[in-house]
Amino acid sequence: MSDPISFIDLAAQRRRIGPALDAAVARVMDHCGFILGPEVDRLEADLKAFCGARHAISCASGTDALALVLMAKGVRPGQAVLVPAFTFCATAEVVAWLGATPVFVDVEEESFNLCPASLEQGIATARDRGLQPVAVMPVDLYGRPVDYDRIEPICAREGLWMLTDAAQSFGASYKGRAVGTIGLATATSFFPSKPLGAYGDAGAVFTEDDALAEAMISLRMHGAGRERYDHVRIGMNGRMDAMQAAILVEKLKVFGEEIAARRRIAARYDALLAGTVRTPAIDPDAPSVWAQYTIRIPDGRRDAFRTALQQAGVPTAIHYPKPLNRQPAYAHYPSAGNGLPVSERLAEEVVSLPMHAYLDEAVQDRIVAAIRAAL
Repeated sequence: MSDPISFIDLAAQRRRIGPALDAAVARVMDHCGFILGPEVDRLEADLKAFCGARHAISCASGTDALALVLMAKGVRPGQAVLVPAFTFCATAEVVAWLGATPVFVDVEEESFNLCPASLEQGIATARDRGLQPVAVMPVDLYGRPVDYDRIEPICAREGLWMLTDAAQSFGASYKGRAVGTIGLATATSFFPSKPLGAYGDAGAVFTEDDALAEAMISLRMHGAGRERYDHVRIGMNGRMDAMQAAILVEKLKVFGEEIAARRRIAARYDALLAGTVRTPAIDPDAPSVWAQYTIRIPDGRRDAFRTALQQAGVPTAIHYPKPLNRQPAYAHYPSAGNGLPVSERLAEEVVSLPMHAYLDEAVQDRIVAAIRAAL
């Protein structure tokens, strides 16, 4: 019997760098500085060097990373933030936390990313509702950067600042601009399944803005001022713990090689599946880091397809089965224009296949054979 196939094989990565990870964790255990400390400082310096950002502020999760920016910008009730409907709920969740209104925008058919035409409709919808649009939060879905050349002029014309949600795309670039250096700020996640993942929740914010960075450093530690127990803002407990930082320092050392491996594996999927299923669109100006490799199975055949793959020992996932405008917690918020047809269609068709940097060709061949048999 064949070995089970992992959707994301964290154990394979651990077999490669396990001794370095163990040593990093042991150093934290030895000095007992579990909150902030030298490992967090080292990680922030390494992250800045990796993507070229002026500031990297680590935090407790990707969700906190988004929230820190909105809090630092003073987002409040009566304001609107434009977000794609086809994404994880955290993108809209942080807007609602602050009493502001997420306005849902559709995505494009090929890229799965924010649609500029729908963004313009969303801005008009917000104003028609008596809201003040202040920001847009594009999501680099599945690891592919948004077409920022089409989004940034709209932001400039409409007076919006941009927070890029790079929870899935850290390590990518757009026309030579590294993720982490686009927009007012960039938020990312180091959730374990992400291309650069910790062994628990963790995240980071990147910005070129000195004042914004200073505010977020304060906010992540209960709004602390320069003196202990001096609180100059209402903040959060959003610090990254030293264990996660120590692990990420070691993982970042091999991250570039792992991105190259993911791209090689994705290209092989493309070649092997050509003419069989609808594979992800490729943009050489915005190469993905392939947080997910997501195909489309139309015409209501997805459930049967996934069942057939499961019976063949191939795990799959759906990212995401319901757009945010259809989620019970978010359905009352406004959507752009007359609806979000692409988001709703994608939610019925997308299927993510096993993808990680250690997926070998023999296992990939088994996956592709199962897909062909299922179809």
